[in-house]
Amino acid sequence: MRKIVAIIFLITAIVSCVSVDCPVQNKVETLYALKTPTGAVDTMGVDTLTVWTHRIVYKENKKDSTLINRLCGEKTEFAIPTSHTLPEDSIFTLLKDTLGHEWRDTICITKENYPHFESVDCQATYFHHITDVKTTHHGIDSISIQTREVNYENAEHFFLYLKADR
Repeated sequence: MRKIVAIIFLITAIVSCVSVDCPVQNKVETLYALKTPTGAVDTMGVDTLTVWTHRIVYKENKKDSTLINRLCGEKTEFAIPTSHTLPEDSIFTLLKDTLGHEWRDTICITKENYPHFESVDCQATYFHHITDVKTTHHGIDSISIQTREVNYENAEHFFLYLKADR
């Protein structure tokens, strides 16, 4: 009788366990690929790129948050996390060359946010649909949308064209 109860308990325990596949690296980021005005892959070379944003702390109390600090060298792309529920993300860029010249630009990304549900055991996350992107044109020549859906996939979302005469 004890063997039957033990077997039933063991079977019940095995059947009741649920395997939850929460993504280990569940970052939702936009990926920017650097391009020359001709469309070729660009690198930062000896120039540096700093990227920051304002994060909201306690209702409109904004503080700067550096996302990338002095990107340089052979880097051809970079990733920026998206806000969860804001309809528009604004990021600020600072390009510097070795002669001390600086170019500041603002990139505004308009998006639709929708919650993504894996399981109650997984961290809450949001996916996004990019509807528009705008930029100023001091060091950035232009920006174009390549992939509108922002989720766990590591797709290039934007082509960022830097000015040739920077």
